[in-house]
Amino acid sequence: MKIVITDCDHDSIAIEEELARSRGAGLTLASCRTEDDVIAAAAGADGILVQYAPITARVLDALPGLKAIGRYGVGVDTVDVDAATARGVAVCNVPDYGTEDVSDHAIALALTLARGVTQLDRRMRAGDSSLAPVRPLHRTATRVFGIVGLGLIGSATARKARGIGYTVIGYEPRLTPGSVTPDGVEVVAFEDLLARADVVSLHVPLNTETHHLIDAGTLAAMKPGAVLVNTCRGGVVDTAAVVAALASGQLAGAGLDVFEQEPLPEGHPLLGLGNAVLTPHAAWYSEESYGELKSRTLENVLDVCSGTVPRNILNPKVLS
Repeated sequence: MKIVITDCDHDSIAIEEELARSRGAGLTLASCRTEDDVIAAAAGADGILVQYAPITARVLDALPGLKAIGRYGVGVDTVDVDAATARGVAVCNVPDYGTEDVSDHAIALALTLARGVTQLDRRMRAGDSSLAPVRPLHRTATRVFGIVGLGLIGSATARKARGIGYTVIGYEPRLTPGSVTPDGVEVVAFEDLLARADVVSLHVPLNTETHHLIDAGTLAAMKPGAVLVNTCRGGVVDTAAVVAALASGQLAGAGLDVFEQEPLPEGHPLLGLGNAVLTPHAAWYSEESYGELKSRTLENVLDVCSGTVPRNILNPKVLS
């Protein structure tokens, strides 16, 4: 059994190598960026693991023996799932490996902004102990936390936001406004969430419907002085519009872990904004989530290639 990792920016693939050996599979690591890179590296592969490399219909046509694709993570926006399904190729992800970690990070970004932690830190290091940079500051019990996307991570974030005192509301296309989730989150229309929320936290996949979901129009519809948190996908946010809203004060702050360009290029406008708290696509990470992501991504692919139903598959009909 031949398995190829098309691309992986992790420090090591030791976890994958050990698992592959235990299952009798050969494993190689490539550094693919383009379709042609993937086609060359994965020739003859039974399965591939992918992080960011493009897996398109053209790639799939060039790899007729491919049985499974494993995505390191939750989102599969670089994989043409429909094309894979049409060719009988299983597409697997790991939808729940970082639920607690990403939701922790979303809350950390929200509280950092709410309490003005980074601004106070910078001022104090410069010899200024004034509270002026964070005034007016309000306790969480008086604030509304809006969750856009009530899947696993959004629901976990809602639970934690409620636990620290926020009133939590949520928008989820699959749920009816006016209903309440089993966890007690009031479901509202998207427009209502924007108008009411002091914190808007994004937890949606990146697709054609969510690309630039947050743009100049939606930012203008938000409560003046609200803060935006994004730990899902950079493309869900129109970066230029967020920069403008931060500069104008329409947004009091933004906590961003993901970006349309990663890594952020030197001199990017976000880097010069004191009301932006930035982390380098780190929300997913803990030692626990790191190990689980790596092992389960490969396990899914090995299972498919061995004729076993994997724990996670996005197109199960290809196995029937």
